[in-house]
Amino acid sequence: MCGLAGVMTRDGAAPDPAMLDRLLAALAHRGPDGQGRLVRGGVALLHARLAIVDLATGDQPLFAGTEPGTGTALVCNGEIYNNPALRAAMPATRFRTRSDCEPALWRYMEDGARFADALRGMYAIAIHDPDQGRLVLARDPFGIKQLYYIADDRGFFFASEPQALIAAGLAAPGIDARARAELLQLKFTTGAATIFPGITRLLPGETLVVERGAIVARHHRAALPEGPPRPLGNDGVAALDRVLLDSVTAHLQSDVPYGLFLSGGIDSAAVLALMHRATGQRIHALTCGWDGVGVDETGEAARLAAAQGAVCERVAMGEADFWALAPRIAAAIDDPTADAAVLPTWMLGRAARAAGLKVTLCGEGADELFGGYARYRKQRSPWRWFTRPPRSRAVLGEVPALAGWRDGIAGLDHRLGAGRSAVQAAQAVDIAEWLPNDLLVKLDRCLMAHGVEGRTPFLDPAVAGFAFTLPDAAKVDLRFGKKLLRRWLAGAFPQAGAFARKKGFKPPVGAWIAARAESLAPLLAAQPGIAAVLGRAEVAARLARAEAAPQPAWSLLFYGLWHCRHAMGLDPSGDVHGVLRAAQQSSR
Repeated sequence: MCGLAGVMTRDGAAPDPAMLDRLLAALAHRGPDGQGRLVRGGVALLHARLAIVDLATGDQPLFAGTEPGTGTALVCNGEIYNNPALRAAMPATRFRTRSDCEPALWRYMEDGARFADALRGMYAIAIHDPDQGRLVLARDPFGIKQLYYIADDRGFFFASEPQALIAAGLAAPGIDARARAELLQLKFTTGAATIFPGITRLLPGETLVVERGAIVARHHRAALPEGPPRPLGNDGVAALDRVLLDSVTAHLQSDVPYGLFLSGGIDSAAVLALMHRATGQRIHALTCGWDGVGVDETGEAARLAAAQGAVCERVAMGEADFWALAPRIAAAIDDPTADAAVLPTWMLGRAARAAGLKVTLCGEGADELFGGYARYRKQRSPWRWFTRPPRSRAVLGEVPALAGWRDGIAGLDHRLGAGRSAVQAAQAVDIAEWLPNDLLVKLDRCLMAHGVEGRTPFLDPAVAGFAFTLPDAAKVDLRFGKKLLRRWLAGAFPQAGAFARKKGFKPPVGAWIAARAESLAPLLAAQPGIAAVLGRAEVAARLARAEAAPQPAWSLLFYGLWHCRHAMGLDPSGDVHGVLRAAQQSSR
């Protein structure tokens, strides 16, 4: 897991070295173990390395030329889990390293721009092919790893985080009104356009071909199989067992210590049981709980860990931590999501680094693939035609400045649901938008802020191919989601309470904000980003209701803090009140 960036100028002029320095400096937290740089003609590839596999010879860029540092070159942020199989399939290739990323380079040499179709893993990849005069970028089909770019008259510029493109002077920190509306009303932003005008996401599964600084071709690799649900054989639980064990085993490839983020829920419990079974070793688990208020599942996590012989480290987050750290956490999420789970995820990333764990596994993706959300259950309800479509309720209610907030997601269920069941259509929308633009951005930024890699064994092509085509009845009924996964867990890990109700990983932000609503409201209302959307009385009213309705209050506070850093350029190292006071003074 790393950070990467690069340039291809339109006129072939060499990129500015100072600009390249700024790009690498802005990504240093992603790769504390080394840096790589290639500049030839109008092209540059940059790499900040977090060493996970092949600690000795895995530095990047990787090259395909006969002489060191020559020929087609690759930089990668990710892990290629079918590295052994790819190597075995190319017996004539003389590999130069043990890096899991090197087979991707040689697949490109054989398959060209379709090279990523052969990869099993999470990745954002950039390849410079000097013979063809092209730059090729690819992102994994679930969007586990992100890549952002600018394409304009100057050329083509890309980086693992948009803040690096801004820090390098390649884009201004403006705010797109449409994306702002989505963020505040949906909690995340949709599509290829980011909240920063001119900065675009490489879409999940997308491969771009760039020549002379301009995009000339696009390819797409789908995350999900086509068609309606398929019948499930009599051995559905056994088949699921094989698929899950294979994926978790593949995701454990590492030359450094790894652990697990463990809640009291069934998804991480499943990963725990599979990790123990695949390795026979004592797993190091981390769990996060809240001091004083809120639903705390750390006791349940400790019980589950003990049942599998795992070490379970409790990470506590209290009210004082919230007020002290929220600005820094919001600053880490440069592609913003107003998901309060960023708070414990950041805390877990910090704890993992302190514990010497450079890799952690987690349960992201199980809900989306196996049908874990109530909105999927509603699609099987006899009354579903009379209910609101998913994501049709605005977080802040009707706000004139945020009109059009649903435009980006409206109609996706029809487009992505063609030839699929209603449950599959709802899942497909989440996998296309919510998963990559909320959950996976959260995981990436909160962990990479501490130089920790997060792995998601549920988000695997084999798992998706099995789970997404399950009959709707194997996913959801009117009481439960993830029915087949629960049936499997009941047998594989009986202590896990497979049919317990879902609680969610939600910190008690409402209670924390409500405790200081009176002093916070005037500061937050005066913050320029918030003032452009809501009046003082409207802000105060939402903060006053924070305990009963936490999401509106947190969305406003998150955006205010995020705006302080990413639009105003303020230092996020102070506490919440201090940062908001600085914003007030700066805007006078």
